Amino acid sequence: MPSSLLRGKTVVVSGVGAGLGHRVAAAVIRDGGNTVLGARTAARLARTAAEIDPQGARTAHLATDITDERQCEALAGLAVDRFGGIDAVVHVAAWDSHFGGVEDADFDAWHGVLDVNLLGTLRMTRACLPALKQRRGGSVVFIGTQSAVAAPSQVRQAAYAASKGALTSAMYSLARELGPQRIRVNTVLPGWMWGPPVEAYVRFTAVTEGVPEEEVLDRLASRMALPEPATDGDVADAVTFLASDRARAITGQSLLVNAGELMR
Repeated sequence: MPSSLLRGKTVVVSGVGAGLGHRVAAAVIRDGGNTVLGARTAARLARTAAEIDPQGARTAHLATDITDERQCEALAGLAVDRFGGIDAVVHVAAWDSHFGGVEDADFDAWHGVLDVNLLGTLRMTRACLPALKQRRGGSVVFIGTQSAVAAPSQVRQAAYAASKGALTSAMYSLARELGPQRIRVNTVLPGWMWGPPVEAYVRFTAVTEGVPEEEVLDRLASRMALPEPATDGDVADAVTFLASDRARAITGQSLLVNAGELMR
């Protein structure tokens, strides 16, 4: 039976791709809400909307680049025009494909990563604030990463980790700033999340090392308290909880969804 966790709520989701963004959007529909989808690729948005809401009654979408303030404002405006307001905004959009450390850093590329992951997220948040304030409350959910608090040994993504760490720090200030308007701000920190990116990593590593994919996956899971990685669906469930009224007293918090690999 469908959940009523988000019944009557409108949730803006930025960064709707084939993985976590899609799962979050689908979870919003499953839990009774309306969702307004943003990403740079219009065709992908249309496919996602058709898949999760075939009748088109509870979805709207608009091609959006979160590095462009006007495009962020247009996505927020679409939510208001179509559904009358915004109750939550979830930030999945990220640049996570730049690899390397500090010693070999291309700081021009770092600027791009920061512009998307930190400033782009804050631009999109600011665009939604007038509508959130009109609701006299609401929720902002950032997607961070476990890498921001514990660097993985398998891959080196210093720029991505730094940008997401900065976003988590910004969360504290924003939670304090928006608290008087009853707007909550929280971060979900996925670890090794089973979905398209990790699936690709497992396949690539298995081919490179000449070992079965199960061996690579078992290697990842061996560090976790639970015997298998969290999925992008598990992360989406944490997001919808934080977006809902059941989390009405939770703000300024970071929630690790990582099968217990790192405990804090």
